Amino acid sequence: MRIELEAAVEAFPIAGRFVISRGAKTEATVVVARLRAGDAVGCGECVPYSRYGESVESVTAQIERVRGQIESGAGRVALQRLLAPGAARNALDCALWDLEAKMTGRRAHQTAGFARLVPLTTAYTLSVGSPDDMRAAAMKAADRPLLKVKLAGEGDDARLAAVRAGAPHARLIVDANEAWTEETLVSQLQACARHGVALVEQPLPAGQDDMLARIARPIPICADESAHDVASLDALRGRYDAVNVKLDKTGGLTEALAMAQAAQKMGFEIMAGCMVGTSLAMAPAVLIGQMAAFVDLDGPLLLARDREPGLVYEGSTLTPPPPALWG
Repeated sequence: MRIELEAAVEAFPIAGRFVISRGAKTEATVVVARLRAGDAVGCGECVPYSRYGESVESVTAQIERVRGQIESGAGRVALQRLLAPGAARNALDCALWDLEAKMTGRRAHQTAGFARLVPLTTAYTLSVGSPDDMRAAAMKAADRPLLKVKLAGEGDDARLAAVRAGAPHARLIVDANEAWTEETLVSQLQACARHGVALVEQPLPAGQDDMLARIARPIPICADESAHDVASLDALRGRYDAVNVKLDKTGGLTEALAMAQAAQKMGFEIMAGCMVGTSLAMAPAVLIGQMAAFVDLDGPLLLARDREPGLVYEGSTLTPPPPALWG
């Protein structure tokens, strides 16, 4: 059966501003791939990320470049050869998973080898800001069990102290987004230890993280910008204790599953991560969450408006996706 491909750019307003060390944004711009075969429609969403040289235009151009192969029936295996890891492949790969589920009636998680999906506890992200602003944000989220704190380098000790004061009982993970330096790394990690941080994400820039292998790590360190797919894992040995598996980096659920399985065999813990997107982007990542020690799938909680139907969040508890949404 011939497949019809549609690629669309959609925008969803963020509640307030989402701020990390590299900048701020007030809107989540996503690219959605929709594959139609008869009455069945499979959907996948990706978030182009400028950190990896992506834009809405480049991602849609990549999708258009493989339109002929996809509409002629190229599946998930062929897609891995047609496109490199990244956002464009993610949208198409997840749409192919969804289309198969819609056509066969077999849920995607079953095809992936999971007998069932269980609810997950997701982190809730606090944007980087002044200590006063971050304390106020932490107080509003203090009843959530896991908070992810965005940091930016100078002044991070004060930011962490403010967050801990605002949410004294929450478990904290920290994301520096490559903002720390070799000169400040040890002192920053010591500050995190003082404030009871459970995990630190990507403290040093990717490609400049050799120092992580030469110091005692008082807190587990998680690779994010340094970890993309299975091929990237070997270089992380000795530097990192965990890897953040994001579908927009791996190029879809197919590679994400392979990466998570390979990482576990190598002794890494798994974080299931996301960009700021809608429930459609989070839904396939829920499968990775089943394997993860840390789950960060709060994208829809940061939006002023999500798509319908969306994932159900009860506080920080994330319910697996309904078939009408994905998979």
